[in-house]
Amino acid sequence: MPKTVLMIEDNPNNAMLVRRILEANAIHVSHAWDGESGLQMAMEQQPDLILLDLGLPDVDGQTIAAIIRRVPELEHVPMIAVTAWPEETGREMVRAYGCDDYIPKPINSKTFLKIVLSYLNRTANAVTPAS
Repeated sequence: MPKTVLMIEDNPNNAMLVRRILEANAIHVSHAWDGESGLQMAMEQQPDLILLDLGLPDVDGQTIAAIIRRVPELEHVPMIAVTAWPEETGREMVRAYGCDDYIPKPINSKTFLKIVLSYLNRTANAVTPAS
């Protein structure tokens, strides 16, 4: 079964690039254009990974990340911030918001894919606790 990545991204160009990279590697992509839709989709789909733009038009990404981390069914889902924040401060800040990692914009396709695959491989090897 292919892995599913939920991308919460309001920029059409970034969304198209991410979708192209992931689908070329047999990764299913769900896409939400804003934070509220992304939160709803995350709860409904329980994806293998969430890619979160922090500069969303309705609810900021920091708030979405904090909410996701409080949902028991989603707290284990890796979440990567994809943002134009400077790398030297961005990585620290996104971890404070509950994200597991940071990918800077503009996206470098090779680096992006390497990071995404590393998290998807972790979830593939993780043992799910019994309910």
